[in-house]
Amino acid sequence: MNDDVRNIVLGVVAAGISAALGWIARTYLWKRKLRRKQAFFGLPDNSESLLVVNRDPATAEPAVHRFDVFALLELSALIKDCGAHVQVVTQDTAHQGFGERTEFCVGGPGSNRRMVAHMSAMLPGVRVNIDPEPGPDRGAFQIGGERYRMDPGVTEYVLLARLTVGERRDTRPVFLFCGQRAITNQAATRYLARHHARLARKYGSHSFVLLLKVVNSQAYGPDVVELVADVTRAAQTPLPAPASRATHRAS
Repeated sequence: MNDDVRNIVLGVVAAGISAALGWIARTYLWKRKLRRKQAFFGLPDNSESLLVVNRDPATAEPAVHRFDVFALLELSALIKDCGAHVQVVTQDTAHQGFGERTEFCVGGPGSNRRMVAHMSAMLPGVRVNIDPEPGPDRGAFQIGGERYRMDPGVTEYVLLARLTVGERRDTRPVFLFCGQRAITNQAATRYLARHHARLARKYGSHSFVLLLKVVNSQAYGPDVVELVADVTRAAQTPLPAPASRATHRAS
């Protein structure tokens, strides 16, 4: 074998080794990224999850708003990416506890009984005005001492929460998407899909509650979303009871 042939063979071998090492490195990084994603969502391979859908409050018959359907599709894609399975149930049939499997709950308390239960149990510092009568406070959020009113189609708010209870390491999280309108629910699911890696780095396996603002949804749909604040502390601190009026009787 002359020098030219030997150099060609060595070059081919080196290229093969480099390609193999590159493939191994990419596979390792992909698997590490997947494991982090699975840990954040509480969705290991072949695990079960629960997707609780709300109802469209604008209809008398059981129905799901089209923007909530889009939100469910985005969540289903996330679950599939983790290699997990999903069971879809309606808000009035989800009669079970939480923590045994990951749950995604979509819709505000006006259209989702399950959301009412979760907020009462885990977000005592949040109140949502579900009065159907028109008015400036319709759909408004009260979080601690702050109130957030919506201007439909212009400025709307949604809560995105990842919540866990208890000290068990294998407790699965509950994700809440509680918006003032259906389009804000989709905006929150899209925000989670785009930013879950950053949220996982920041919060790890801990609970968080984020207040998001959806900007000009009548023009931009669910795509323009701003983070208003991390309201975890305020949302998990019970609101003070309204002061009772003292009564006096004439003697």
